[in-house]
Amino acid sequence: MDDTQISELMAYAKRFTGLTPEREAALIQAAPTIEPALSPITEDFYATLQQIEQTAPFLEGRLEQLKKTHRSWLAGLFHGPYDSTFTRSMYRVGAVHVQIGLPVEFMSGGICLITHQLIQRVTGLYANAPDQAGQLLSAINAVTGFSLLIMQQSYQNASLAVELDRFLKVTGMSRTLFDNLASACHD
Repeated sequence: MDDTQISELMAYAKRFTGLTPEREAALIQAAPTIEPALSPITEDFYATLQQIEQTAPFLEGRLEQLKKTHRSWLAGLFHGPYDSTFTRSMYRVGAVHVQIGLPVEFMSGGICLITHQLIQRVTGLYANAPDQAGQLLSAINAVTGFSLLIMQQSYQNASLAVELDRFLKVTGMSRTLFDNLASACHD
């Protein structure tokens, strides 16, 4: 995706998920408080994934590297900026998931597991500040939803590209011919 497309996708995803400047500020403000809970969240996340039979092939031999990447991503949710660089990063995650053959439902299931862990930690950390906890939970919902929306868009685009490549290979059709035919259909 070019810069304009990323910017448009970012704006769309922010509107759709409610990732407002106020919620972005709440995430950044909470970073020092939530930061110590991120490693345990990552550990719990992967402990849960290891108990799910379908995820085992995707974890085998890569668990420590995946934990490191996951922990870094979690920290990024609380440090921002939530800009085109962040959007592009989330977009790459979706494409990588297609490349490794990760089923699309693993992304939404993973976000659910992470959100559950974050809810537990935030309600504990902010037990004496329920209004602040509520605002932070809304911000977490927005940023995880934003991330998922971007990853799913990328996943869909990458999946279509893979399918198109397969079609072109099977039919022997050139990409140029396909593009010309597709262009003629849109006119």
